[in-house]
Amino acid sequence: MVEFAILGDKKYSMQTVRIVTGDNAAGTDIHNIPEEQLLLCEAIDDPYLLPFLLEKFYMMEIKDAEQFRLCLIRVQVDSDMRLNEDIQKHQHRGYVSRTIEKLMYRDIFLEVVREEDVSIEG
Repeated sequence: MVEFAILGDKKYSMQTVRIVTGDNAAGTDIHNIPEEQLLLCEAIDDPYLLPFLLEKFYMMEIKDAEQFRLCLIRVQVDSDMRLNEDIQKHQHRGYVSRTIEKLMYRDIFLEVVREEDVSIEG
């Protein structure tokens, strides 16, 4: 059963809130969660909102930049680990978090680098 929390006119998935905050025991009182983390939850829950939220993320003053980056990394790790549950959903979630990370930090911490086949000539 999926739990939700409501703050103002917005509804947040508690599963997403727990991943973003890193608090597996988080309750439905989300009033103390920083604005940037709630905005990330919105984008993760509805990836099609991302184009409309990019400017907010770009212009936002992050209270704790390193903590926010950890939020993005948690979403990426969770999405990669759950990829076989729902491929499209978790690809979208991973894409959202990587795009925001690239926008805000200019690089991706967990970027997958593929090595080209190296052949040894003898």
